[in-house]
Amino acid sequence: MVAVISNLFGLQHIEIAEDIVSETFLQATETWEDKGIPQNPTAWLYTVAKHKALYHFRRNKIFEDKVVPKIKIVQSENQKNIDLDFSSENIKDSQLQMLFAVCNPAIASEAQIGLALRILCGFGIDEIAEAFLSNKETINKRLFRAKEKLRAEKIQMELPSENEIANRLDNVLHIIYLLFSEGYYSQTQNQILRKDLCVEALRLGIMLTEYEITNRPKTNALIALMCFHASRFSARQTGEDSLVLYEQQNEELWDKALINQGIHFLNLSARGEEISSYHIEARIAYWHCIKKEDTREKWEEILQLYNQLLLINYSPAVALNRTYALNKANGQEAALVEAEKLKLENNHFYFLLLGELYKNIDNAKAEINLQKAYSLAKTQPEKLIIQKKIENLG
Repeated sequence: MVAVISNLFGLQHIEIAEDIVSETFLQATETWEDKGIPQNPTAWLYTVAKHKALYHFRRNKIFEDKVVPKIKIVQSENQKNIDLDFSSENIKDSQLQMLFAVCNPAIASEAQIGLALRILCGFGIDEIAEAFLSNKETINKRLFRAKEKLRAEKIQMELPSENEIANRLDNVLHIIYLLFSEGYYSQTQNQILRKDLCVEALRLGIMLTEYEITNRPKTNALIALMCFHASRFSARQTGEDSLVLYEQQNEELWDKALINQGIHFLNLSARGEEISSYHIEARIAYWHCIKKEDTREKWEEILQLYNQLLLINYSPAVALNRTYALNKANGQEAALVEAEKLKLENNHFYFLLLGELYKNIDNAKAEINLQKAYSLAKTQPEKLIIQKKIENLG
């Protein structure tokens, strides 16, 4: 609803659009409590939002002075009745245009995620603050600055030209990737919120495949990556405070339908000649969905994929994951040599890996590194896992 209203009246009025939608839902809670839920709640919401939007802009003369002249031009060109169109097709078009507007490089990356959660996914300020382990005041300030940037830069709700789409699409895919990561690797204890973040990221990715101009191989590769990871979501945690590592996960809890969807999108991503980091990460994630083939050959394949990924998109996290794959493929000693070179002093995963690599080679060093990992870990489930590893050293 916010996307459709902003699309018609202009992105500079995005806060007004948010207020109108909030007032619409407030009226719904008050009216439906007295009169009951209408037969078609969605249509009721759209109708009320439409009336509120038209009333607001007419009352403030913005409608007559600025919107109507433009509407008349469009009307004469297309011979269409101008209205707030809440058809499913127009909603999708408006959301896609809003996604590209929100992911404008002029806006800071964290603010882009916040705007996407707020405007495109319908998350409340409290939920966004919890997802970022922040507070409402900080999130409100971040969103306010982002909206000011939208106005100052006169960013339009429109798809970039076909020539520009490749560069802008990279930014959009990156934000969807970060949004998914916020859910999948989240430090919040709210399980519903974590899953919702992943679901919304997948929804936005799928939306991109419905338009030829954004249905690129790397789009499909990112969706495949998210499907493979999301398929193991339920198996990663048993209760609020208990994470389950990959080796101990019950394969029966993996979502086979999502794995098949991942394979489908991975096959679609093979079109064309470009190989993005999403292609390689999706292939790695695919191998992790074949647990029964936990052989040296499998890990050698994963190791080669990490080598490729490091050349395309180096990061300490990728280097760390490569070292884990090296351990599985070539053994602890080979991996220890590489791990000691990384020196990721503020990363608890680094010391957790060192603890595993020193195990049965030098248990004293293993314990020292696991203690460091424990002190750096930020969530209780992670601390519990590390504590168990320390106890198991004997």
